[in-house]
Amino acid sequence: MSDLTMSEAIDNIYASIKNNNEELDTHIAALKAAMAREGAKEAVFEPSKLAQSNRQGRKIMQSYFKKKGVAVSFTS
Repeated sequence: MSDLTMSEAIDNIYASIKNNNEELDTHIAALKAAMAREGAKEAVFEPSKLAQSNRQGRKIMQSYFKKKGVAVSFTS
């Protein structure tokens, strides 16, 4: 299996969220590895692609990803 880019890893996370968070931790680990390879400090997500795009949903996502070692921000 080849290494994923950050964009591919983020797309996999969107798909996981739509599939009831199936294999979410695996996709977060892949994103973390892609971020390390690309030298990124945070992952940027589009709220419109999230199951819960309200403030509370975004804060929960940020908190969960932070526990996994990934900083998350959102587009406007």
